[in-house]
Amino acid sequence: MPDAPPDHRHAAYLGSFDPVTLGHEDIIRRGAKLFDRLTVGVGINPDKQPLFTPAERVELVREALADLPNVTVATFDGLAVDFAREIGAAALLRGVRSLMDIEAELTMSLTNRTLAPELETVFLMAHENLSHVSSSLIKQIARFGGPAVAGQLHQFVPPAVVGPLLEKYRRTEDA
Repeated sequence: MPDAPPDHRHAAYLGSFDPVTLGHEDIIRRGAKLFDRLTVGVGINPDKQPLFTPAERVELVREALADLPNVTVATFDGLAVDFAREIGAAALLRGVRSLMDIEAELTMSLTNRTLAPELETVFLMAHENLSHVSSSLIKQIARFGGPAVAGQLHQFVPPAVVGPLLEKYRRTEDA
């Protein structure tokens, strides 16, 4: 597909979303207010072993954000800037949780600017109540806490994620 012309009212928010967290959801909801269109790109990284398949991750993000008509969800592989160009986004939306995130995001932003100077990067600070939440942490809680932590997982992930997350680890233990 040829690159779409950049639309300055369209941003892309990219990540692995394995699984999508309330922190991700917060950034997406805030981004959806800033931009007329927001595309959530679920990345396929061959160097990672995700818990959920790309199709499952897309479905979980869609379920969590079903009430946002200006948000679409798609998978991508390759460079973020190539995906943004392909969909016609003029900005990359990024969430920042900590000083470590700022350093990593700055490096990525400068690289993206070199590769695609027409794309802007917009940073949103994580909500203070969610700045400690990461997909890796959520997977550890679900894996080692099992069904006993189901009620607590609602503090970290959208409701649609709790059941599938616990089911993944139940299947792993049964195998």
